[in-house]
Amino acid sequence: MSQPIRIPADVDREDRIIGPLTARQLAILAVTGLVLYGVYTVTRTFLPLPVFLVFAIPVGATAAVLALGQRDGISLDRLALAALRQRVSPQHRVTAPEGIRPVPEWLANRVEAAGNGPARRSHSAGDAVSPAPLRLPADAVAETGVIDLGKDGLAVVAVASTVNFGLRTPAEQESLVACFGRYLHSLTAPVQVLVRAERLDLSGQIAELREHAAGLPHPALERAAREHAEYLDQLGRTTDLLRRQILLVLREPLLPGAVDGLGSTSPLALLSAKRKAAKRSHLVDDAARNAAETRLARRLGEAAELLSPAGITVVPLDAGQATAVLSAACNPDSLIPPGSGLAGSEEVITTAPDEGWDDSAFGQPAPTVADVDAWDDYDYFSEGHQP
Repeated sequence: MSQPIRIPADVDREDRIIGPLTARQLAILAVTGLVLYGVYTVTRTFLPLPVFLVFAIPVGATAAVLALGQRDGISLDRLALAALRQRVSPQHRVTAPEGIRPVPEWLANRVEAAGNGPARRSHSAGDAVSPAPLRLPADAVAETGVIDLGKDGLAVVAVASTVNFGLRTPAEQESLVACFGRYLHSLTAPVQVLVRAERLDLSGQIAELREHAAGLPHPALERAAREHAEYLDQLGRTTDLLRRQILLVLREPLLPGAVDGLGSTSPLALLSAKRKAAKRSHLVDDAARNAAETRLARRLGEAAELLSPAGITVVPLDAGQATAVLSAACNPDSLIPPGSGLAGSEEVITTAPDEGWDDSAFGQPAPTVADVDAWDDYDYFSEGHQP
């Protein structure tokens, strides 16, 4: 009879090599120690030991803090590398797939001339902003909801329902674990289970309650509906309401990689696949993309079929929902909740706003005919024409 094995909650914790130290921590401390010992060996003939310790102690203490320190579960050396990468990367990025076009000469001269004045010194030539193209992991979202990751392949996102594990009997819990284990054993490609917590907006429910309260058949029901709307309104203003969403993300390369004898991707095949990806990038065509989409659809169907006995429903996201999820992931603290009704970055808005649109909602009035004419003039001059 098999015995249950408890799996720790922190499955991403690194292995401890010596005591509480991981391989990464040992490497940092060992390299720092070897460097300090090498410097001492070279300079001990002419540099006194106290002078060397004045230099070595701060270096060793910094290395120890970077190797052993953590913040929010992330080691300080990773945070330092991320800060350095963010510092050296361009600070201003714009959506320009075709590349950044140079500023017209007449406009650059005007900005430089205006920056010499005391009122607009921040726009001088020394403080000029040099934007860089914005590169996102996702290139596009197809109508079927498949996310194009460029050279990294394709991905599909599905919403997975939840089950209450704590209220089940031991036999039911074993059945749920066995069902989920069968799905894990069937995996032959990367799968990500993403648990998101996002802000919950109750403005729609509150407005609906207040709108339909007057049409209820009894005054007591109307009063209860209005009181419930006031309660939800107060709850949203006094607390941070969050909702949890579980997403199942399946990824598929455009060209299938090598697998080992057990049907899974081996480490050697994974390393060689990265090297061959650049060489075979020109071989990717519509047939390869269609084959990758077919493999994603098959894997998504297998996930829904294997998880359904546990009461977990897997529903793939369409194009609008997938776009909303990507927008929320890129800007999680936005005041405007993303939705499928928002226009894309490349779409042209040709319809008039709905009735009841608040012109001062964003602090700007509605554009006038004069504003539109000014925008046309700006587009004309931005193409390089002289004013």
